[in-house]
Amino acid sequence: MPKNLVRGGAVLAAVALLSGCAGGAAPQGDDRPVVLTTFTVLADIARNVAGEHLSVESITKVGAEIHGYEPTPGDIRRAADADLILDNGLNLEAWFAQFVDSVDVPHVVVSEGVEPIDIAGDAYAGKPNPHAWMSPVNVQVYVDNMVEAFSELDPEHADDFAANGEAYAQQLQAVQDELVDALAPLPENERALVTCEGAFSYLARDAGLTEAYIWPVNAEQQATPQQIAAAIEFVEENGVRAVFCESTVSDKPMQQVVEATGAAFGGTLYVDSLSEPEGPVPTYLDLIRHDASLIVEGLT
Repeated sequence: MPKNLVRGGAVLAAVALLSGCAGGAAPQGDDRPVVLTTFTVLADIARNVAGEHLSVESITKVGAEIHGYEPTPGDIRRAADADLILDNGLNLEAWFAQFVDSVDVPHVVVSEGVEPIDIAGDAYAGKPNPHAWMSPVNVQVYVDNMVEAFSELDPEHADDFAANGEAYAQQLQAVQDELVDALAPLPENERALVTCEGAFSYLARDAGLTEAYIWPVNAEQQATPQQIAAAIEFVEENGVRAVFCESTVSDKPMQQVVEATGAAFGGTLYVDSLSEPEGPVPTYLDLIRHDASLIVEGLT
């Protein structure tokens, strides 16, 4: 058994009742093992590793706010019918501990083995930044954990999981190499990534960029004048050419930075959720390529 494979606590009476209701996690007639992830990014990564052998679904829907998500009775029913649950860990899913303890299903923390970066400010200072998947280097660790967990869940297809994981890891490394190579010509003082939220610590570290942001973690209130002033000062002192904001928050505070400094608004970056299939980032590789392309274009 993988060391990060953990079983939840006793099944609650309410869950037992819910799990007896109609409608399991897998479509009727699909007898593949069911893997349930906490959000859409993990689901897409898992599907690349699972191939055709597992049915992979996400608890949250496209565009959902993952940090403060509140599970529904339907979510608990789906989880009780799953064969494996995957979560990111690193305190991303604040709701998950109580949720997973309510179902008797094994779960895997896919970020296990990632070297965490601590959040630097506000009430979250000292806690690990949860956005480890924003580095293609870290996602290769996620993939290794998934290969191990899926191989235990479905040993008959272990070789396929390993092959799928290796192929996907090569694509991840290609994105990483392209990003690093494209940013290489930048002068040291211009190697800075300024965003609304501090969700890019891992990407910045692995791409050799200095990270700056208006607020450290998903804003629960408007940005303060002090936070905006600090961002303006950083942009001016470092001659930052472009600044960015994430798709799940308002870019109004960053537009104040743009107006005050003359820096360009480099565009909208995606972090916590994929888009619909017809949208700009329907897969994780699309997401990370989209973000990398915008960052390179804006800074160079």
